[in-house]
Amino acid sequence: MSYLPDASRYDRMTYRRCGRSGLKLPAVSLGLWHNFGDDRPYETGRAIVRRAFDLGVTHFDLANNYGPPYGSAEVNFGRMVADDLRPFRDELVISTKAGYDMWPGPYGEWGSRKYLLSSLDQSLSRLGLDHVDIFYSHRFDPDTPLEETVGALVSAVQQGKALYVGISSYSATKTREAAELLRSAGVPLLIHQPSYSMLNRWIETDLLDALGELGVGCIAFSPLAQGMLTDKYLHGVPEGSRVTQGKSLSEDLLSEANLAHVRALNEIAASRGQSLAQLALTWALRDDRVTSVLIGASGVDQLEANVAALDGPPLTDDELERIDVHAVDSGIDLWAESSNAG
Repeated sequence: MSYLPDASRYDRMTYRRCGRSGLKLPAVSLGLWHNFGDDRPYETGRAIVRRAFDLGVTHFDLANNYGPPYGSAEVNFGRMVADDLRPFRDELVISTKAGYDMWPGPYGEWGSRKYLLSSLDQSLSRLGLDHVDIFYSHRFDPDTPLEETVGALVSAVQQGKALYVGISSYSATKTREAAELLRSAGVPLLIHQPSYSMLNRWIETDLLDALGELGVGCIAFSPLAQGMLTDKYLHGVPEGSRVTQGKSLSEDLLSEANLAHVRALNEIAASRGQSLAQLALTWALRDDRVTSVLIGASGVDQLEANVAALDGPPLTDDELERIDVHAVDSGIDLWAESSNAG
């Protein structure tokens, strides 16, 4: 039976304008970093994507090396588009990125023109698409002129392979430089994708101000701090979690000092009738300059619970003050090398 999305999907979701562009994104977007590679059943990921669209989640975020293995998340999502979403392609915002390790040799990572445009061609092939809506430079490359990296993004738009371009984990200074180079080429910088959570607040120093001034959108990834801002680790490390799988969260981050803050934040969430994850998403969206938050999901129930964060009450000044006591750096910013460059 052919998939038919929920007819009321656009009545449920909040949409925010991306900077000063004409594009709106759902306040909650779905990231396919984990749980959509070949290590997970295809039908599980398919059910998550279907349910996300039923809930009004129109933005699906990928990168060339999401998996495992590298590229498999794009292959699997491309299959989902072919199986279910092809009739609704114009209702979707599909993004991908290039910058990190993808294939062997000197042309398989970073920010050269050769790598970025070759990677985009490969991504389109895996996705079965003729274009993506957003193509990102996934990290700043200190050894490649920014003019070259930006020039590749411009070419992606000029060639019709991307409608918009973005950058990820760039410093405020390099963001301003990239935005000016893009502006002069007639291709506006649409969006920046930084890591941001209650345990990783680096963008508040100067990046959010820069994005606001430039009219560039902001989509926060890892708003749940790799799972630390959930109830998963409140009482130890469960089997099958990211920590036990060696996936982007090391056990040394689960220090007693960090967990004390997490448990306190969990108490604040409970006093609001929310889960800790829902509080974390509500908090990350409290600033209008944050267009959207990227969530992952290992199952439909988790997806639904996280999207339900949008139904929670606004944070009061008192709650924000209580949160500030415990919303402190935890060492979770694994992407600081890129954002600290320049």
